[in-house]
Amino acid sequence: MERVLGLKIDVDTYRGMQIGVPRLLDMLGSEGIRATFFLSIGPDASGRALLQILKNPRFLRKMVRTRAGSLYGWRTALYGTLLPSPLIALSFPELVRQIVAAGHEVQFHAWDHRRWQDDLTRQPAAWIQEWFRKGIEGYEHLTGRRPSAFGAPAWLIDERVLSLIARYRFAYLSCTRASAPFIHHGTDFVEIPSDLACFEEIGFDASDGPLLAALEPGGMHVLPVHAEVEGGIMAGRFTGLLRAVKHQGYRFLPLGEILPLLDRSRLPSRRFALRLLPGRSAVCAV
Repeated sequence: MERVLGLKIDVDTYRGMQIGVPRLLDMLGSEGIRATFFLSIGPDASGRALLQILKNPRFLRKMVRTRAGSLYGWRTALYGTLLPSPLIALSFPELVRQIVAAGHEVQFHAWDHRRWQDDLTRQPAAWIQEWFRKGIEGYEHLTGRRPSAFGAPAWLIDERVLSLIARYRFAYLSCTRASAPFIHHGTDFVEIPSDLACFEEIGFDASDGPLLAALEPGGMHVLPVHAEVEGGIMAGRFTGLLRAVKHQGYRFLPLGEILPLLDRSRLPSRRFALRLLPGRSAVCAV
């Protein structure tokens, strides 16, 4: 059986772009691996996450378990509250060009990641439209082209999102957690989901054994990666995981190069649902 692994690298914060992405570029370059970077384009409002501590006890437990202070730093914890929100990808146009020049795929992740994650279900459709307009215009400014894929922040979508993004004619989406690619029911959107757990979910002190065991039978998989984590305090562990996966005989492809390997006529049509997954503090689309 063919062994293919896609790395879906989400860049959620200014710190992740400034520090995590350069580290990941060095790491991936040393290993000869290409990946897909889903970039947050606009403001880093991460400080608003502190409000979730009051609303969601699971969020506080996650912050403690994932060592959020070491991951994000104190400035990130104040962005959008006591400190102004810096723009994320738009602050680093040269770095975006470096990602592309290194042979990686760059796609659209977010305009304002934090507000999508916290407010999507409460906002009207007009808010979603404006969010996409700002984000895609920013993406075009950085890359000179329109994005061909969308990876929703925190794997959170609703039916309005699928309806509104039809105008953008994305080649594929990567917005859910599921075991295999599928077509979103009632649309022609191909979904290339993340089927493996990320470091934040399995625990920073846990073994990579379960991840490697899931990959052992072979097949096509997508591993979710966060620039703030695998490009931060977990960089050494991530390098070790990549080498172990290569030893299993896997080749690494950007998600856009996985798309042509799929037989669209054989993909099932599936509806998504919102569920709370192990290791997460809020529901995501599964």
